[in-house]
Amino acid sequence: MNPIYWSILLLICGFAFQCGRKYERIGAALCLGGSALTLISHFLVRVDYIGIAQWDMAIDFAVLAGFVAIALRSDRFWPLWIAGFQLTSSVAHLLKAVDETLIPFAYAAAERFWSYPILLILAAGSWRQYRRTATQQQAV
Repeated sequence: MNPIYWSILLLICGFAFQCGRKYERIGAALCLGGSALTLISHFLVRVDYIGIAQWDMAIDFAVLAGFVAIALRSDRFWPLWIAGFQLTSSVAHLLKAVDETLIPFAYAAAERFWSYPILLILAAGSWRQYRRTATQQQAV
């Protein structure tokens, strides 16, 4: 468990829940849920990244489906970026399936790296929504 990641996650998701609209909140729930389920699965099953991390793969593809659904329904651009980054993260599992000699550290890094840009984009999308709402309220 990385306390820096969890601090950033909770801060950004809290901001998205507080200041975002429906899609920012759903995105935050996906980030929180996916991270929590991954943490729980790592407590239950030892993950060494020598083989395919099956629980991680299932969680990543479920989160990908959620982000793609947001991207298809939302009228904002940020969900497309997040869905793309989540796709990149999910492809790491397919790469490990294709080449089982993939170095475990590279597999783990490829799976985890994109979590940070996803959170930054969620923060930017929530901030823009907050500013948009504040501007509309001032105009009225």
